[in-house]
This record gives sequence, structure tokens and C-alpha cells, in this order.
Amino acid sequence: AYLNEHFIPIKVDREERPDIDNLYMAATQAMTGRGGWPMSVFMTPDRKPFFCGTYFPPFARQGMQGFNEILISIHEAWLTKRTEIDQSADQVSNFLLNQAKTPEATDGSPALDAAFLDSAYEELSRSYDSNLGGFGRAPKFPTAHRITFLLRYHHRTQNQEALAMATHSLDAMANGGIHDHLVGGFHRYSTDAQWLAPHFEKMLYDQASLALAYTEAWLLTKDPNYEAVARGILDYVQEYMTHPDGGFYSAEDADSEGVEGKFYVWSTDEIEAEFSAEEAAAFIKNYRMTPHGNWEETNILHTEDLSLFRDPKMQEARKKLLKIRDKRIRPHLDDKVVVSWNAYMIEAFAKAGWAFGDASYLESAEKAEGFVRKHLYENGRLLRHYRNGTADVDGYLEDYAYMGRALLYLYETTFEVDYLKQAKFIAEEMKRLFLREEGGFLFTGSDNEALIAPIIEVYDGAMPSGNSIATSFLLRLGHLTADSDMKDLGWATLNTFGPTLAESPSAYMEMVSALDFALGPNTEVVIAGEPGDTEVESMLSVLRDRFDPNQVVAQRPVEAPKMLLELVPYLEAQTAIEGQATAFVCRNYACKLPVQDAAGLEKQLQE
Repeated sequence: AYLNEHFIPIKVDREERPDIDNLYMAATQAMTGRGGWPMSVFMTPDRKPFFCGTYFPPFARQGMQGFNEILISIHEAWLTKRTEIDQSADQVSNFLLNQAKTPEATDGSPALDAAFLDSAYEELSRSYDSNLGGFGRAPKFPTAHRITFLLRYHHRTQNQEALAMATHSLDAMANGGIHDHLVGGFHRYSTDAQWLAPHFEKMLYDQASLALAYTEAWLLTKDPNYEAVARGILDYVQEYMTHPDGGFYSAEDADSEGVEGKFYVWSTDEIEAEFSAEEAAAFIKNYRMTPHGNWEETNILHTEDLSLFRDPKMQEARKKLLKIRDKRIRPHLDDKVVVSWNAYMIEAFAKAGWAFGDASYLESAEKAEGFVRKHLYENGRLLRHYRNGTADVDGYLEDYAYMGRALLYLYETTFEVDYLKQAKFIAEEMKRLFLREEGGFLFTGSDNEALIAPIIEVYDGAMPSGNSIATSFLLRLGHLTADSDMKDLGWATLNTFGPTLAESPSAYMEMVSALDFALGPNTEVVIAGEPGDTEVESMLSVLRDRFDPNQVVAQRPVEAPKMLLELVPYLEAQTAIEGQATAFVCRNYACKLPVQDAAGLEKQLQE
């Protein structure tokens, strides 16, 4: 009652309005030295913050002010100390304005070259947990973009330590309690360094980033466990997080019946009641359960043997337990369909469908893209999210960047030219709406509500930033289509943020991976011939089986659509010789002699 009487309370969903969340989180961190949610921000009528904080108990306790006391104090200060409040609000607003300025390169700034990749790797390696995998201390987040950078760095340099860091981290996470061993998918983060006890929330973007990491690790190592884990993630999303019309839901909560993790944990008594004595003993041993529990007097399933995910006996046991678990009260499902998160998941399904030769994954990717195209555009403007028939918030930079890159990978895995056309449209709109005169991209569009300070997001957190994905997208699109303007804009964005990257490269790993692509050498592969032709399919199988993140792929039918030739002009000259399947392998557009069989293609790619 006091809040409503003396204030105008506004509750913001940070997933719907990440611009507001980012701006005022920066203010909260500046004023308190820390951030988090729930976040409370008190501001003047012109939206300038003067008091911020994270969690406040309802009433004072253990030396913490209660929310009620804070309301009374702020109201009294508003009446008696208005000048001081306005001055404080102006200072915070000026700080936010200054924060939006990007450092300028100087003569002493490091060059964005291969040596920069070395320094990024060296910095990342210093935070690597060589005992338990992952990076940093508890709480530990998956940060899959660090792992995918390591895979790229190994691909470039053949550095075995980089590969070992990546695979050790992937193994530790997949073995740990952060991984849902019954159905697949990963929880939000681990509260401990051992990857045992997670915060049990499941976020769509974590499923996307980790599915990509395990798929790429499989391509590089051919470790069947990585394929199994990647498939587990994707199968979980198909089964539990997919809208009937194809879009992907946002999250499953951590708690059910008011208790965090209750849905996911087990007692040894439950296992012994469902299996024979021998089977129960094997399961309890394999998943490291104890009668007294391994977490809060109950058991989180985890293991030391990743191959159990493929073990037939353990598969049957897990299926049996899953049927039991599915009868429990499920955590709440957040059924918003967020564009950037969906695009990330579309990319994961497309890449996995391509790598594993699984048509159902490609179908999921295409169906989700169709959902976005049907429900989340208005007069050509991409929107932010959809729920229950409503989509009324404009999309942000990350929505455009992620969607553009997803469309690009959909083209490279299905060769449907409409995806490439739409990717080009998204790129042009992204430039029009978000590009800054001084370089880089704004978080919000030029047609969005103006906030008290512009937002420039570069840091790669749980999800890579919009600027990082935009850079990656522009560079790849420019290379595939031989569009020098797109490539130049990608490089310009790298140079804009170069001084920021140099401060701490490991905080911007997706942007550094974009630099890896920009530095090349890049490979362009064109398969010319009729789609579905036996030799064409054999050639595509060669490409599917390789890990080469700096390779782009196009397919040219014998009768190529005019639109395709306009989008990828070099395809005009790369035709099927005598109507037979023909492969062209080029490095930075310098092409080898064409070959007409899969063995010849494989040989050229290995040279």
C-alpha cells in the first residue's frame, strides 16, 4: 500500500525488455559494486536513477535494511533532499553516457592478428580449472563460447593443450549434475566447482550453446560420447521445449512444489524399489548415489563415465526412471518464444542435422524459422518475443544478429536460397536500425524508445553479445556472397572494439572467434549438380564430416535460380561440367581444378 501511495511502481520483464535491464543493471553495479536479480531501481520522473539495489528482505534483518524501511527513507528524502537526489541522478546518468563510449585505438593498441589469438588463448588458459574442468571458481557457468574458441584455436594452431582444455571441460560438465542424465539438456550453472549441484533452471540459450559445442567437438574428435550428449540436448528440446507450431520455449524453472531441484533428485530407496537388487546396485554405483544423499540428503545423478550415456543397460534404466519422473509435478514452463534464443537454437539444430545427417533436426530448425517468420515480423520489422498470440515489442540487435546468422546456417545446411535472401535482408535492416556512426552497433534500434543513455553491449556472458554475433554474421555472409561491403563492416566492428577486446580477450570469446574467421584462410566450397544426385550427396557427406569453422559452402543446381546467382555471383562460372556433379574448392577465392568425385574433393580439402 505504501509503495502504491507514494511511488509509481513499474515491473519490468528483463527478457522482454533487456535494454532497460542492461541500462539500469549498469547503474546498480556502479552504485553498489554488484548486480543481480531481483533488482530495484528508484528514479526521477525523467528516468534518471538515484538509488539501486538487488534483493531487499521485506523487513529489516541481520543488519540488512528492509524494503519497507527503504521506501519510507526514500520518500522522506524525496520531500526534504530533492536537490541532492537530482544531483546524484545527474551523476549516475552522466556515468551511463560515458560508459557508452568505446575506447579509441592508439599506436600502442595490439594488432588484431594471429598473435592476438595467441594472447586470448593464453589469458583464457590462466582461468582454466585443470582439476575439475571449466573456467574460474564456483559458481561455474558453461560458457560454451569459450570452448568453441578453443576448438577453433586448436584447428588453427594444432595446439593440443587447447583441445585438452575443451574436451576436459565438456567431459566434466556432461558427467556432472549440471547435466540431466535422464532426458538430456543442461541446467543453468553449477553452484560448486565440481559441477555437481546445479541451479536447476533450464534455459533455452544454454541448450543451444552447448549443443553447438558438443556437435563441434564431435566433428573434431569423432568421440561418440559428444554426439550422444548433443543429441540428448536436442531431443530434450524437441520433446519438452517446442511449441506445437515449431517455436522454442524459453525455460523451465528450477523448482517444483516450491522446492528447488525436487523434480530431478532421487533417493536410493526409490531406485531399489524399481529394479532388481543387481540392477539397483549397478545404477546406484554408476550414478554415485548414497543412502544419505550426495546433496541435501538426496541424490543428484552424476557419473565418472561418460560412456554410460550410450550403455544399453543404463539407457533402459534411465528410460524407466524417466517415466516415473514425468509423473511428478513439473517445474513451471516459461512459454515465451524469444527471437534471439530461438535463432541460437535454430543454428544448433541446423548444424547438428548437417553433421549427424539427421533430417529431424533440420526439420526442427526449419519449422522454428517458419514460426518466427509467421509470428514475429510486423511490416518487415523483426519483433522480440511471442506469447499466446501476442508479439508487440520491437526486436533488438541480438534478435537481428542471431536470426541473421541462423538463416545463413540454414542456407548452408539445406541450400534453400530463400534463407540466404532473408539473411541478406536481415543484415541490411540490422545496419539501418542499429549501426553507430562511430562504429559498432547499438543495442536498441533507431526506431525504438530513447533511453537516458545508449547501450553498447560487447561482453560475451551467458549468451554472446549482439555485437559479437553481428560481427560473426557479417563476416560469414560477406565471405559466402563475396560482398566486400559486408566483410568490411565486419572488420570495422572488430576494429571499433579492438581496444576493448585487448583489455581482457577472454571476456569476449565469441568476438575473438569472429576474428579467427576474419583472419582466415577461408575455404569456399561449391557443389554443382542436381540436388539429390548420388555423387552430389557423396560430396556433401565429405563436407558434413569435417570440422572447418572457416569454410563456407554453396550448392549450385544445374539450372540455378536467378536469385541465387544474384546473391552469390561467383556461382555463375562454377557449373556442373557436362551436367555431372562437380566440386570447386577455393581458398580466399583462388580455386583449385574442379573434381567430379567425393574422393577427389576429400583430397583437395586435406591439402
